[in-house]
Amino acid sequence: MRKRSDTRFPSRLMALLAGVLVAGAAMAHGDVTPQAVDTSSLPKLGEDWRDQNPFRGNDAAVKIGSSAYNQNCARCHGLEAVSGGIAPDLRKLDNECASQKVEAKKSACTKDVDDYFVNTVRKGRTRNGAVYMPPFEGTLNQEAIWSIKAYLETRREKPL
Repeated sequence: MRKRSDTRFPSRLMALLAGVLVAGAAMAHGDVTPQAVDTSSLPKLGEDWRDQNPFRGNDAAVKIGSSAYNQNCARCHGLEAVSGGIAPDLRKLDNECASQKVEAKKSACTKDVDDYFVNTVRKGRTRNGAVYMPPFEGTLNQEAIWSIKAYLETRREKPL
């Protein structure tokens, strides 16, 4: 009968515990199924996607966007848009724009960020075959996505 090696057992136990911790962290992410958002109180934007946020500064949209963000984005991007490191900190989205002194450049920068944001949310992000962000097109309508952006603009690290 072979004697169990004392050095193998702890390493196997550690590997098992590490696996349990990783699985627990993944399960703590919760249900990642995109949640629908009620935007019936907002003006309809139509089928053609806007290239800039039409709800910028709209208090009703910010309120809807806050709820939509918490339902669909916070599990990765953090509560109140303060990232815990899993995904980018969305308070910093417009930081580059805030430093622009010329109003035309600031406006162009904001338009570029809006375009980047809406395309990322609609189509998601994949790198080397791994999904880093799921696509939300088909689950979130244009009004919901722009409402989330309006909410994020209230959370900016550097106000415009």
